[in-house]
Amino acid sequence: MAACRMSDIFHHHVPVLLEEAVTHLFTLANGIYVDATFGRGSHARAILDRLGPAGKLIAFDKDPEAVAYAQQHFAQDTRFTIVHGSFAGMRGSLEALQVSGKVNGILFDLGVSSPQLDNPDRGFSFSKSGKLDMRMDTSQGMDAMTWIAQVDEKSLADVLYQFGEEKFSRRIARAIVEARTMSPITTTAQLADIIRLAMPKPQKPHDKHPATRSFQAIRIAVNQELSDLEAGLQQALDVLALGGRLSVISFHSLEDRIVKQFIKQHEKGQDLPRGLPVKGTLFNARLRSIGKPIKPGLKEIHQNPRARSAILRIAEKLS
Repeated sequence: MAACRMSDIFHHHVPVLLEEAVTHLFTLANGIYVDATFGRGSHARAILDRLGPAGKLIAFDKDPEAVAYAQQHFAQDTRFTIVHGSFAGMRGSLEALQVSGKVNGILFDLGVSSPQLDNPDRGFSFSKSGKLDMRMDTSQGMDAMTWIAQVDEKSLADVLYQFGEEKFSRRIARAIVEARTMSPITTTAQLADIIRLAMPKPQKPHDKHPATRSFQAIRIAVNQELSDLEAGLQQALDVLALGGRLSVISFHSLEDRIVKQFIKQHEKGQDLPRGLPVKGTLFNARLRSIGKPIKPGLKEIHQNPRARSAILRIAEKLS
């Protein structure tokens, strides 16, 4: 892709809950902060704008294109460091940078970014036909085309049902397996058509595209997003300083459930035997929620329809 076209794609990203996420993240002007999902740097830029001259911002991203963008547009800021890798491995990277246990805030902006969705070559969207890739890190791992060619029907149906909450998962899985015996499924358009034709009845005009849930599910499976999130949250808690903030924006119920349960688990603290003269809920709690979950307002949703499913949760490290 030519540089000019790539640049155009990079600038289409509209951050969600930007002000709320960054405002609640900050506790120390010259602190150490982590942007766990750099994307195209919208949250990173907002953090740097608030950050003092002695502060540090360390960003992570699996996507080589995002890392290249960071190196081109942010490298001149000596407070900024970019790491090519998943936030699921942040502990090791932050230990190498000698800041583990000293981090004052970590921001997660989960899911796929607008540049990834808008670029048909990445294979995340069916709006335009493109290669069936779906990897966030295109430098390694199995792409969606290979995964679909190898996965057995039951496992595929389970992924569609569990990760996409697709009630027609078995019909779709059967149709995909039958189609791949005829010819390889190599493009997003092919896959979307197979899913559409597998549906039991025509969709209403205002309904989501019939392939929406299945594409989400396959993307999550290919990138191991939910297991990465569980690992990333635990590592975030480990590297935060006392009083450090965890700020997480999620976009669907599976992500939000993991975040909600993680915070609740560490708010509860250690379970104690009944009869002891202390409350277990007050013993060794590691986190406390900051306020109620935040959702975008009508104005933001109108300006950016992708914001409609977003939810922000904030927590503070206690121990």
